[in-house]
Amino acid sequence: MFPAHPGRIMIIAAQILATAAALLHIYIFSMESLTWTTAKTRSVFKTSEAEAEATREMAFNQGFYNLFLAVASIAGVIASGLGHMAVGATLVFAGTGSMLAAALVLALGSPGKAKLAIKQGILPLLAIALLILGLMLGN
Repeated sequence: MFPAHPGRIMIIAAQILATAAALLHIYIFSMESLTWTTAKTRSVFKTSEAEAEATREMAFNQGFYNLFLAVASIAGVIASGLGHMAVGATLVFAGTGSMLAAALVLALGSPGKAKLAIKQGILPLLAIALLILGLMLGN
């Protein structure tokens, strides 16, 4: 058995991280769109009961953005796994790149939520970096 090519290993690692980022964003979707006004979710986002009620519609909509980013990333992982690397990489870059951009907006717009932004952005950042390296090395 021959050892796997380093580029292929990095692409697989990127796909794993993109999937983990997608799962995190599905969890964020569930909090924003399904459980926004519960005490547990309010404590995560540091919102009062009144704030949660006032922002319920916005959070519901925002949650779906997170879900759609997750779907794009997972579709990219699946497409890559089926041998459609250009399509797969494009979808992974679009999904995880948007996740990372959203994390940067959160960090810059709400410095008090920097820890949440780091949690939201670290997996997409790593997925992007490994995917770039993997594609540069070839698979």
